[in-house]
Amino acid sequence: MSSVALDDLNPEQRAAVLAPDGPILILAGAGSGKTRVLTYRIAHLLAERKTAPEEVLAVTFTNKAAAEMRDRIATLIGRVDRAPWVSTFHAACARILRVEASRLGFARNFTIFDESDSLAALRDVMQDAALAAPPPLEVVRARIEQAKNEAVTPEQFESRAESGNDVAIARLYRMYQERLRAINAMDFSDLQLHVWRLFDREPEVLARWQSRAVHLLVDEYQDTNRVQYLLVRALSARSGNILVVGDEDQSIYRWRGADICNILDFERDFPNAFICKLEQNYRSTKTILAAAHAVITNNRERKEKRLWTENAVGDPVTGTRPRLSATKPALSRARLLRLSQAACSRPPKW
Repeated sequence: MSSVALDDLNPEQRAAVLAPDGPILILAGAGSGKTRVLTYRIAHLLAERKTAPEEVLAVTFTNKAAAEMRDRIATLIGRVDRAPWVSTFHAACARILRVEASRLGFARNFTIFDESDSLAALRDVMQDAALAAPPPLEVVRARIEQAKNEAVTPEQFESRAESGNDVAIARLYRMYQERLRAINAMDFSDLQLHVWRLFDREPEVLARWQSRAVHLLVDEYQDTNRVQYLLVRALSARSGNILVVGDEDQSIYRWRGADICNILDFERDFPNAFICKLEQNYRSTKTILAAAHAVITNNRERKEKRLWTENAVGDPVTGTRPRLSATKPALSRARLLRLSQAACSRPPKW
């Protein structure tokens, strides 16, 4: 395995790659080379620190991003007999469950339902339940998915349900999970929830997979939800070697369960964390960065950073004033401010 040259990294990127073991937070602004840092860090662990490939786990959100990371690592260190584990959250959980499913009462050849499969199964459950005034199918599905993203089991949902609608959804959630178990199936959100339940209840299972994540690296940490946060904390608890890369200024997935506080509270969760800011932008002009900073600096819940670039000044930023509907007034400035301030609130507690 060849050594990894760091000559094409800037000082902040190099500092992140060479950071000592332990918790590491890399605040990577847009266009600052976060994927380069992640791949160089993994290559450095393998080539320079002689870390075993089977002790490295890197997780991201898309198959495309995972494939790109694998290709870049291979380019940096050359061909290796054993590759590090680079995966999406869901694929990593599916792999774990193929080994451990029997502990949850599933066969290892369980079926993973896609969206249409899940809707069909839930529709059948709602017909069997024969509720007098059932909530809409899409509402039920959304609430169940939200519960799973927040690591809320059917039992917990049921115990906390108060309103008539929540009581109905709690019953449907329980029946839906029973239906999936009966046909040896899991939906996409189940993959993460079931692994968390295993880790929480079976220490020996957790220990086995902690040994596959002695070095855990997480991409796009600002987009993680509650159950992903719990998985990351559990897997890194033994070694303490957790590196997360993200940018709270780019957090846009609250609607699907992402919790910006996971990244904002990293230093609270890991008090001795090494912090590195990547602020040099390689993608945009000076004008675009100045305009973006003028907007984002008004956010109250963010880490202080300011992107800069050696690129040209570029053309002025221009735009057109949107036409306001005569029947639908624009949001007031006060309303916009309240929405902005709510960005860091934790998901609703059941």
